Amino acid sequence: MVGKIVGPLAAALALVAPVHAQTQDKPPSTFGPVIGAALLCHDHLDNKYFYAWLKTHFGPAYKHEGGAYWFRTGETTLWGAPVTEVMVSDDTSEWVFVGAVADVAPDELEQAVRKAAGVRHLAADASPYPLRVSVPGSTIAYYNAKSKIYCAKFKPLPPRR
Repeated sequence: MVGKIVGPLAAALALVAPVHAQTQDKPPSTFGPVIGAALLCHDHLDNKYFYAWLKTHFGPAYKHEGGAYWFRTGETTLWGAPVTEVMVSDDTSEWVFVGAVADVAPDELEQAVRKAAGVRHLAADASPYPLRVSVPGSTIAYYNAKSKIYCAKFKPLPPRR
């Protein structure tokens, strides 16, 4: 029979965090369906849900800036492209969003998404660094030599009382 742990040992064990994907070799198998669908605006955006999901699978956010919590994702890929960070909006913005940093140029990310998911992101203008936008509303932007892909929607109004 196993006894119940009490006292200082129980308190110390409670402080030990569970193993997260940041310290594991592989991301969760649901990363593509959960985060990929959100990034392509194929899912309802609920920042509390995505924050909890990311915290569960990747540990605490490593920074909180620009109206978002940022999570490192380790050796993760989406649509065959390496993804190094995922961010989710906090409650200070009028937008609810989920975004990711991909370690490839925007044109490469657009081609990877189109090939894997069938979603096209067309250049919004003829500038040298255009935003690329899909019909569902996801956006691919330049982020230095990398890409940032995100889905952002206006925050719904709170329920009327």
